[in-house]
Amino acid sequence: MKKSIMIFSVMFLFSLISLSTISAAACALSVSMINQEPYPAIPGDYVKIVFQINGLDNPECGRVQFGLLEQYPLIFDPDTQRTYTIDAGTYQKGFSSFLIAPYKVRLDGDALNGDNPIEVEYRYGSNINYQTQQFNLDVEDTRADFEINVKDYKPTTKILTFEILNTAKVDVQALTVEIPEQETIIVKGPKTNIVGDLDSNEYTTADFEATPSEENITIKVTYTDTTNQRRTIEKTVEFQPEYFQDRASTAKAKTSLTGILFWILLVIIIINYFYKRHKKKKEKRNKLRR
Repeated sequence: MKKSIMIFSVMFLFSLISLSTISAAACALSVSMINQEPYPAIPGDYVKIVFQINGLDNPECGRVQFGLLEQYPLIFDPDTQRTYTIDAGTYQKGFSSFLIAPYKVRLDGDALNGDNPIEVEYRYGSNINYQTQQFNLDVEDTRADFEINVKDYKPTTKILTFEILNTAKVDVQALTVEIPEQETIIVKGPKTNIVGDLDSNEYTTADFEATPSEENITIKVTYTDTTNQRRTIEKTVEFQPEYFQDRASTAKAKTSLTGILFWILLVIIIINYFYKRHKKKKEKRNKLRR
């Protein structure tokens, strides 16, 4: 009898272990990253990442916790929701059996181009330890940068010419240059100059009718990047009018000198002409006398 009870107890314990194993195996969660916006992500900007957790219709999963890990290249704002928690098996008939977990995080400004690994963690039921899963975040630095200088300024016509060099590794489209209202410069006419497309390491110019003072000038540059997004950056351009005034004085002096030389040459030609004419007349009179 005791032997039968012992056998029954062992079989009962084995059944409990088997049921427990089956229950644990019955919870099969799967995680996928279903969206990234923008694509590719841009270093220094925000990116929206959406995950989907499937298999939540099974009550054996118990309480499910899911979170995105804050690690390079991701940076969380203080108010970012880091973890999503839900009790599995609470979905009603006709409703989806998955959880959508959206995140809006900032990308490190030094994030490298290409696939950057990001990691999520989740656990369910009575599990203490988290399971982790890795995904790839596509990154490409589509931001452009520009070097802007004053190429020329003509005080007589008030034409101010800027030279714009695209120093980035990306091409840009629909480039515009604007001089916003400021005390250091007075602009007459349009304050925005539409330049057009500008490839990497190429330069162009933009002319404005303006009266600048001997101070820095703020310039707004707006362009469309390779993701079709409009971006605006501000640049400060140093202007020293004496450089261009000297050039104007030198040019004026050269013009004056050229004019003087022209008149001297003209006088010499005229004198030479009348001298030769007078000489021919004199020779002709001498021949007649003979």
